[in-house]
Amino acid sequence: MLLSLGGDGTAYRELLLELSTRLRAYYRKRLGAGCSDAEDLVQETLIAIHAHRATFDRTRLFTPWAYALARYKLVDYLRRSRVRVSVSMDDCQEFFAMDETEQAAASRDVDSLLSRLPKAMSEAIRLTRIEGHSIDDAAERTGKSAAATKVSIHRGLLRLARLGAAGVLDADD
Repeated sequence: MLLSLGGDGTAYRELLLELSTRLRAYYRKRLGAGCSDAEDLVQETLIAIHAHRATFDRTRLFTPWAYALARYKLVDYLRRSRVRVSVSMDDCQEFFAMDETEQAAASRDVDSLLSRLPKAMSEAIRLTRIEGHSIDDAAERTGKSAAATKVSIHRGLLRLARLGAAGVLDADD
């Protein structure tokens, strides 16, 4: 390298030929003998050495400097060639189990609360507040007037609030 930096073309040619042989072995050892990209990496490294030869410190050893460039080229190659697959979460729903524990517990709690009310009140609350039906629809389903349905909902909710305030409803119910 020192001779080539001094302008000796023959020394530079010999340096590149010797480096080619060593770099092929270096890349094949790390990428496997069957990797077709090893030769491309050899060429990229030789180009990098040629392009950066002016930065070589003449007081240091050449081989560690050259292999550092080779290592950088290898790391760049591995980053570029790493396969990255992205899959939409919408396509993976079958891999995730639904956690129905909380929903089932909440449903049992609501059933327990509504069981403390008269049937007309619990039915009106269930139809309108839980299932989302309109007052008119709930009235039609229960065979009562819209006004009677509203009164049942109002009184049922008040009764549940009083039960809660009196401490009758606890976490274990």
